[in-house]
Amino acid sequence: MNYKTIAQETLRIEAQTLLDAADGIDDVFDKAVELILECRGKLIVTGVGKSGLIGAKMAATFASTGTPSFFLHPTEALHGDLGMIGKEDIVLAISYSGESEELSSILPHIKRFNVPLIGMTKNPTSTLGNYSDLVIKVEVQKEACPLNTAPTSSTTLTLALGDALAVCLMRARDFKQSDFASFHPGGALGKKLFVKVKNLMQTQNLPILSEDAKMQEAIVAISEGRIGTALIADKEGKIVALLSDGDVRRALLSDGFSLEDDVMRYATKDPMSIDDEQMLASDALVLIENNKIQLLVITDKNKKIKGVLHIHTLIEKGIS
Repeated sequence: MNYKTIAQETLRIEAQTLLDAADGIDDVFDKAVELILECRGKLIVTGVGKSGLIGAKMAATFASTGTPSFFLHPTEALHGDLGMIGKEDIVLAISYSGESEELSSILPHIKRFNVPLIGMTKNPTSTLGNYSDLVIKVEVQKEACPLNTAPTSSTTLTLALGDALAVCLMRARDFKQSDFASFHPGGALGKKLFVKVKNLMQTQNLPILSEDAKMQEAIVAISEGRIGTALIADKEGKIVALLSDGDVRRALLSDGFSLEDDVMRYATKDPMSIDDEQMLASDALVLIENNKIQLLVITDKNKKIKGVLHIHTLIEKGIS
């Protein structure tokens, strides 16, 4: 059996379903978007079985892209959760056949609340279709299932239509990358847009040496500081140089090295530093990578040392 061919056929059937649906989008879709935009409450998504699973994903997508939304299971609704539907809410109900028994049972109660109802079904004259104020038609010529019975193409299309609604709403609200990150502060995008240098920089127990320090003192400072580098400052506390463990290794290999040598003999002078602790950590990482360094010194406007930011800290915190 050629599974590759079967997989390709499945994808082609579902892809064709989406293309056909794209050509069939009509004014009802526009009206549905406008209705949701005008909603002062929440968009409540409901459905059972495969439709319910798709609906839960839709609600999550809406909620994370600026449309307050949650999923309500019809069975739970019948046992008290109907109270979660407010007068200013909208219900988006999903049933491919439009005749799901559990869903049909709550439709009269939803309409009793005079709540707008958007139905997603293949049959506008079904129970769901008749109760709906707007019907977004979900119709497929063929399920990808070889028996043409298991929801495959139809669930793919339903999910895609939900995504299309979400994208339309995002465009209408001018939903930006920063807005998305606000709903995902713990995700990679949230970290990239909100975590700043001040949130990650080390300010305590910094290994700072004076310009007249000796190498013996520097080696101890690097060991105890645990950042692989000693900071060298002038009498006013301004950064003038760095001595890394790499600098120490190279010094040890040089002719005539002595632990009594001045640290400035081997230090890297005028190291990379920034005076803006409000800089995004992701931008600081770009500086570190572009300059091929491991440690970025943070100072005030007068070059006085305030802290350091190590590349290892950025990586550990998931900054990219």
